[in-house]
Amino acid sequence: MPERNELTLEHFMSGLKRRNPGETEFHQAVEEVATYLIPHIMKFPKYHSAQILERMTEPDRIIIFRVCWEDDQGNVRVNRGYRVQFNNAIGPYKGGLRFHPSVNLSILKFLGFEQIFKNSLTTLPIGAGKGGADFNPKGKSDAEVMRFCQAFMTELSKHIGENIDVPAGDIGVGAREISFMFGQYKRLKNEFTGTLTGKGLEFGGSKIRKEATGFGCIYFMQEMLKHQSDELQGKSCAISGSGNVAQYAALKLIQLGAKVITMSDSSGFVHDPDGINEEKLDFIIDLKTVKRQSLAEYAKHYKLAFHKDQRPWSVPCQLAFPCATQNELNEQEAKALLQKGFIGVAEGANMPTTIGAIQAFQNAKVLFAPGKASNAGGVAVSGLEMTQNSIRMSWSNEELEKRLRDIMTDIHQKCVDHGSENGYIDYVKGANVAGFTKVADAMLAYGVM
Repeated sequence: MPERNELTLEHFMSGLKRRNPGETEFHQAVEEVATYLIPHIMKFPKYHSAQILERMTEPDRIIIFRVCWEDDQGNVRVNRGYRVQFNNAIGPYKGGLRFHPSVNLSILKFLGFEQIFKNSLTTLPIGAGKGGADFNPKGKSDAEVMRFCQAFMTELSKHIGENIDVPAGDIGVGAREISFMFGQYKRLKNEFTGTLTGKGLEFGGSKIRKEATGFGCIYFMQEMLKHQSDELQGKSCAISGSGNVAQYAALKLIQLGAKVITMSDSSGFVHDPDGINEEKLDFIIDLKTVKRQSLAEYAKHYKLAFHKDQRPWSVPCQLAFPCATQNELNEQEAKALLQKGFIGVAEGANMPTTIGAIQAFQNAKVLFAPGKASNAGGVAVSGLEMTQNSIRMSWSNEELEKRLRDIMTDIHQKCVDHGSENGYIDYVKGANVAGFTKVADAMLAYGVM
């Protein structure tokens, strides 16, 4: 095979942006990965000659479809549904479904691309995909959500299956939505298979699935601290978000003796200087999952200030856990955190930290765990749910938590092995290189396809 010219980041990104115009979130995700992978690829000509990175940034297929449904007033509503099947080199496509007004192709491609590396790092045989719709479940009745989910699954069911593509939940898609979609899939296909994960325990779901992403994020931070002879006990921790990931990240921090001082939602954040204990966290969980109300109600109940339309990164802390959404922690906020005795970050959400903020943390040599490593716990337990469905059995909480802990420890070690540089561990580099290598070697083995 003839030699190719040297691959540069500028040339690679220029071509990617030309092929994917206007997809800023996708560009950002690819640039973060390519910055680390291109020097690695140039050391191994087999990857460059076979155009592995170019192939890896092009989804296997993208499915876009219309979703029509009726609201409670009898009005016909129309949304757009998506499934990006990104890469199945090491297993069936696997990744969440997101229902949110912001959903577009750029966001789903960024999420699906990140999923390639995250799923690879888990060591489980799962590929990468992502999907969803620009539907907003907030303010909708259960009947409206059911009708939307059934209409969405009527089309999506043509493209998924337990050995093809196994979706899960994400923002706006919880147990209620998964249940409606699984019921519709079962009705359409006349079969009971593990084609969706995040299911209820009554019909094939896995224990600790709802806790997994939050727990896994904290386990990863615990491993980073342990690696430098430190611990979580007594650390002050700022968390953004108050959904599933944030709730269980907070719970595990409390259980391990850390002090959780902030949580947030789309309307603002609350700062509790005394710390959020398990009783207060139960109040938040009820507020967000049952009553579906703002954290302003928590502030009112406990007589605290509510910081409307603000993010929690102005609050002095030692550890930060961005668990809400993409690009929620910028360079200016990172520099503010670094002025106050800051130790490190573990991303609980997907790409919540901007490239400028990541560079600020790395320049300061503080711990920084990218989401593809630190929030891999959710998809890891989803993969374990697939295994349990295949063998028609379920494991105990204790067994699953041990497996989750082992997976996060293994991911941490991979990051250390591939990211150590002059006494500093670049966890972003480690995660990218480790995740890439497994998928790239599988793609090479298959030949050109």
